Parts: sequence; structure tokens; C-alpha cells
Amino acid sequence: MAPRSAEVSRKTKETEISVSVHVDGTGRSEMATGVGFFDHMLDQLSRHSLIDMKVSAKGDLHIDDHHTVEDCGIAIGQALSKALGERRGIMRYASIDLAMDETLTRAAIDVSGRPFLVWNVNFSAPKIGTFDTELVREFFQALAQNAGITLHVTNHYGANNHHIAETCFKAVARALRMALESDPRQPDAVPSTKGSLKG
Repeated sequence: MAPRSAEVSRKTKETEISVSVHVDGTGRSEMATGVGFFDHMLDQLSRHSLIDMKVSAKGDLHIDDHHTVEDCGIAIGQALSKALGERRGIMRYASIDLAMDETLTRAAIDVSGRPFLVWNVNFSAPKIGTFDTELVREFFQALAQNAGITLHVTNHYGANNHHIAETCFKAVARALRMALESDPRQPDAVPSTKGSLKG
């Protein structure tokens, strides 16, 4: 399998973002988005997917965190799609139930080329510290849309909003790790009867 790495830069009037990913990494991360809780979540995404990620963002945080979080999702998704190329030799599908203390969250992924998000996650408070909990969904919507993946995330139960958010990131990370692994039985094949996973 060829090296699966990519870099993406994205600049708008609201944000300036640079992202690099190495899919076959060890989970090394460098996050500097200006949003502390979000950096923590992106560290979890990198660490548990084993995708090396470097994300640098400058955004209009004087307004709120929305544009920065959403645009990081866009850029990371674009970088992943670029790194995967034809998606040849991948397992494609994966799902996991991930526990963290009192919380249990499920993530299921199809690296299909067809973007879709099903989000069954509710938070009991509008914020975790200063971070808007609704931005968790916004990030994964942007990620799924731009990576070209079908993503279902369901929080079965949980009491602590930090734990609920963190299990979403960890569960998606672990599912990504499994779905993007090389399939030893068909290492050169595109896992689709269509012969293409580009949408």
C-alpha cells in the first residue's frame, strides 16, 4: 500500500487552517486551534485512530468557536479523502461500542465515498466549560461530508457531558482505525461491487 498522507490548507475570511495527516501513523498529534477543549478532542481522535495529525487554525474566536471547529472538520475531512485516494485495499466498514466510566457511545463507519451523518447524541448542558456542545455534531458533520464517509454516532447513555463528547471522538477514532486498515485478503482491491468508492 502506498503511503497515505496528505496536506490541506484552507483560508477564508473567517478562518485560516492547515492540516496534515498520515493515516498509517502512530497517533502523534500537534493541535493548535485556539480552542482548548477542541484541541483535547482532536488529540483523542488522532491518538485512538493512530492517524498522525497536525492541525493549526486561526479563527474568529472573538465571535465564537463555531467557524473554527466546523472549518477544521472540513479541512481534516479533505485531507483524509486526499490521503485515501481510491480507498484501495481498505476494510471499509467498522463499528464499535466505546465505554468511558458511566458513558457508552457507538460509532459505525462506511468509508463509502458517500457522505452522510446520523447523529443520535444529546447533551444535558449547552456548554462544556466554554465550549458549545452543539459544535460536536458540527465537527462530525463537516468531517463526514468532506472525508466522504457514512458515519452513525449514537450515545446509548451517560451523565457527564465531557464524557459523552469524548466517547464520540474516541469511538469515531477507533472505528476509523479499523475501517482504514489494510485487508490482507484483498490488499489491492477497491472493496465495492461498483469498483469505485469515490461517491
